[in-house]
Amino acid sequence: MRHPRSLASVIALALGFTACSAAPAPDTSAPAGTGPLVAFYGDSYTLGTGASDPSLRWSTVISEERGWREFNPSVNGLGFVNHRESFGEDDLPALIVEQEPDIVFVTMGLNDNFSYERRADLIHDTITADLTRIRDSLRSARIVVVEPFWYTEKRPASLEQIIGWVEDAAVEIDADWIPGASHWLDGHYAGSEDSWMASDGLHPSDVGYEHMAEQMDAALMRLDPAL
Repeated sequence: MRHPRSLASVIALALGFTACSAAPAPDTSAPAGTGPLVAFYGDSYTLGTGASDPSLRWSTVISEERGWREFNPSVNGLGFVNHRESFGEDDLPALIVEQEPDIVFVTMGLNDNFSYERRADLIHDTITADLTRIRDSLRSARIVVVEPFWYTEKRPASLEQIIGWVEDAAVEIDADWIPGASHWLDGHYAGSEDSWMASDGLHPSDVGYEHMAEQMDAALMRLDPAL
């Protein structure tokens, strides 16, 4: 049974819009320091779009707390399929593999909901291909795959399907899996009395990213307190 889409999702599909709009090329600068190198493969919710400063995004908060060197080339609008053609052979998995990180976070899938009806099979295949490629190229790295984020009260049926595909691919490559992330903004969407969203209504605000960092920190503690 297909669940009804939110108005925002319907508009996004009708206009060919993505929740994370297109942006400049990713930041590929190598991080300084001596701690573990941790790479983040994600979209605008990992890039920190909507925050008043990149230092307030969840990835930077948890990295600073743990003494990690953060390599975060995440890009607005990116999905396992969406906007991939913008980068050619020099795509984000290639940039991440080149850095030879100790840990890789994969926080992808939100934007693929907006092309699901046209490209479901390609999305499924690319999820498997991306995670397999990262594992095969970084045999000693720890890979942490996070359930795709979501940003509205109503959830399209495609979201649950994509979440399932991402989890299956994570299990296949023996990666760590963090469930529940699509619910981390529940009750605090744009228009709610206690919204954690930025003025664009699509991305978390500083408060939203603070709560995402708290959720991620708690999830990592459950997964492995040593992380």
